[in-house]
Amino acid sequence: MERGLVQVYTGNGKGKTTAALGLALRAVGNGLNVFMKGTSSGELEACRKLSPFLTMKKAGREGFIIKGEIDPVDLKMAQDGFLLAKKAIEDREYDIVILDEINMAVDFGLIPLSDLLQVVDSKPVTVELVLTGRNAKPELLEKADLVTEMVERKHYYAKGVPARKGIEM
Repeated sequence: MERGLVQVYTGNGKGKTTAALGLALRAVGNGLNVFMKGTSSGELEACRKLSPFLTMKKAGREGFIIKGEIDPVDLKMAQDGFLLAKKAIEDREYDIVILDEINMAVDFGLIPLSDLLQVVDSKPVTVELVLTGRNAKPELLEKADLVTEMVERKHYYAKGVPARKGIEM
């Protein structure tokens, strides 16, 4: 890739990870190599099937973390995953690096905003960087080349429909 940009998918609506995975699928179809750091098992299985063109490394435990009640294990896993992602960016082995839910990791204090901004500023020019998750910080939005905010207008959760395997997880 001649020039990699920085994309951010944020907002309260559904579809941030799905948008990043759609980009990954398109990239693989065009012969690009993609690295994704995430936590979801459904996506991990799909990525394994697209190997070696799409590599996904799991970073973090399944389930939810409560803001302000961070377990030291979650903090360590987030920081280890971030180091792994930084290495993937620096090594230039991948054309696209997706950091799924990195915005939430920053919002919850698992990863310092300054560390993420340093990665954005120092990424190789040939690497496309995709950052997903709610609550993207204004400083990150300012640096990004593309910002898409998913807006929830209506969601079936409000009617009591739980997360469904293959759709939300």
